[in-house]
Amino acid sequence: MKKTLLLITTTILAVACTQSRVEKLVRQMTVDEKIGQLTMFTSDWSVTGPSMRPGFEKDIREGRCGNLLNAYTASYNRKLQEIAVNETRLGIPLLFGYDVIHGFRTIFPINLGMAASWDTELIQETARVAAVEASAAGIHWTFSPMCDVSVEPRWGRVSEGSGEDPFLGSRIAEAMTRGYQGDDLADPATIAACVKHFAAYGAPQAGREYNTVDMSERWLREFYMPPYEAAVKAGARTVMASFNELDGVPATASHHLLTEILRDEWGFDGLVVSDYTGIMEMTFHGTARDTCQAGVQALEAGLDMDMMSAAFYNYLKGSIERGEIKMKTVDEAVRRILRVKEELGLFDDPYRYCDEQREASQTMTPEHLATALKMAEESAVLLKNEGVLPIKKGTKVAVIGTLADDPNQYLGSWRAAGDGSYPQSILYAIMDYNGEKNVVYAKGCRQFGEDRSGFAEALRAARSAEMVVMVIGEDYSWSGEAASRSNIDVPGVQTELLEKIAALGKPVAVVLLSGRPLALERESKAAGAILEAWYPGTMGGKAVTNLLFGEANPQGRLPVTFPLCLGQVPVYHYMKNTGRPYLHPGFKYESHYLDIPNEPLYAFGEGLSYTSFEYGEVSLSADSFGAKGSITASIEVRNTGDRAGVETVQMYIHDRLASVTRPVRQLKGFEQISLQAGEARTVSFTIDPETISFWRRDMTYGPEAGEFDLYIGHASNDTKAASFSYED
Repeated sequence: MKKTLLLITTTILAVACTQSRVEKLVRQMTVDEKIGQLTMFTSDWSVTGPSMRPGFEKDIREGRCGNLLNAYTASYNRKLQEIAVNETRLGIPLLFGYDVIHGFRTIFPINLGMAASWDTELIQETARVAAVEASAAGIHWTFSPMCDVSVEPRWGRVSEGSGEDPFLGSRIAEAMTRGYQGDDLADPATIAACVKHFAAYGAPQAGREYNTVDMSERWLREFYMPPYEAAVKAGARTVMASFNELDGVPATASHHLLTEILRDEWGFDGLVVSDYTGIMEMTFHGTARDTCQAGVQALEAGLDMDMMSAAFYNYLKGSIERGEIKMKTVDEAVRRILRVKEELGLFDDPYRYCDEQREASQTMTPEHLATALKMAEESAVLLKNEGVLPIKKGTKVAVIGTLADDPNQYLGSWRAAGDGSYPQSILYAIMDYNGEKNVVYAKGCRQFGEDRSGFAEALRAARSAEMVVMVIGEDYSWSGEAASRSNIDVPGVQTELLEKIAALGKPVAVVLLSGRPLALERESKAAGAILEAWYPGTMGGKAVTNLLFGEANPQGRLPVTFPLCLGQVPVYHYMKNTGRPYLHPGFKYESHYLDIPNEPLYAFGEGLSYTSFEYGEVSLSADSFGAKGSITASIEVRNTGDRAGVETVQMYIHDRLASVTRPVRQLKGFEQISLQAGEARTVSFTIDPETISFWRRDMTYGPEAGEFDLYIGHASNDTKAASFSYED
């Protein structure tokens, strides 16, 4: 009890000290200095290293720029911090931000790939590693986690998020936030997390980057908001407004999003930053006549910091003088920014993140690389396997495809300070493991274009080998920001070559590199095995090799649906029934296609292993429960194969009758278990009122009495069923 009281007292004193220092600074600051705290400009990175744009150092000296992005290395950031601390009137330290998305120097698989691991503890550890490396290089703040739910594979930034599901996305958002920020943000090995892109950025019309988003408040609340809220409730200290409009208002100036929901409902008291030039872009949306008016609208809506529009820098002082914005609104934004700087410990030691010795000793360590290898192995999803994998060591293998020997590709988009020359390629990793004499390589064709000149060499290589590993997919630049695609087929002539090689009758395994779900109908027919490796990061070459040869057992599960073809998009596991569901094959007047099935090629949650798992029947502790109760659902899972493996047991719910229509299945729980060959284990889930709550017809949140279907199993389309009821 005494320890608890001491902790509470210490916390209260720390908060009071922070408020006192922040308030004192706010009272001392001139209008120009306040505007400087609301302004973020960028550093650049040239061939010779980091550099500042002309005039920016002068702005720092004059207190007119209090925050920087894209500046890193301990020595460079220290020099800039010295200007702010020693050469400005008040000595307020700079806040340095950077896009540390899936690693800093040690690069992990792209975020969609990490989500495929369903391993939230390991995902948290990757964020921890990223924070250690980035903070040592002078960085205080990362623009991550990206919490955008997306069912749109054409959208390039689907690669940067956690897929289609709000429940899985929420657990990953919490994990990444905790990984970045740790238990104490003042610890110099932590960095502040930024929840982005708020909100619904992952639902652009036609899958086109930056495009309009339009959805009901109900759909927004239930399927798009949960991961943002989860990250905020996990303690994220910053939020980034999204580029898109929502309900006719650019998110950058949405009072509904930034104040009513974020601050008033969720209690967020950190800072909100625009996305890059987001304020200026409101003039193109057509809701502000110029950047000056856009800045006023954004500030009044609840935004605090302008990234790169120079809207506050150029125009806010005039807006204040004309009475277009109240000084107390400006002051509150300044307080939020200063509080984050205080929480990071920058006022106590502005150079605590500029440690060249730590930068050298804690970057790409053996431990960090081991985490990257484990993450890459767990992220890969074995989509198909007809006895082709694993490969027996010593088998003569033909490795085909330029992506097999292009390790720069493996880092994917948003690679931070990753070194594309560091990773070992899949080709050379296979050679190291299997012996050079047992590997023959042919480029075949590139990952784009129509060049077939390498087909003949590839076919010769395939004929000379016992089996073929073909590495195909997208160029890494085809995913990420501003990388939308009008179709989601495997690009170029790669599939054509695959089909020619498959026609030789040799076993063929495809390793797929992609930043999005692809339409794989042709590839699935041609190949005996398909391993989706995403962009696997710094240790990707070795990870893929370990998986191909069985040194690691695939355990990834899809965090997003792979459609049969683009015509099914959007297709996802929590779709709803229509008034005419497709129940009678051959009957015309039901919801279906004439030329393809409704079902996707690979469903959410799917993924194979080199062992097999058998599920028993679902048992319930009771058939019903009430408002203050709960029930437990249990199922036995047995490893029926001949080697150890990891199974991700998934639980889904369907509300049979409600005041508003409900999805056919909603993920409401999952647990990963490791089983030895022959071992069985009982997995249990607790179902309580929160499990079955939703946004009801009157837009209140909570459960409704009724009957529910419960599904537990291997994937969204492979489950055992039971039912229960809830009574108010």
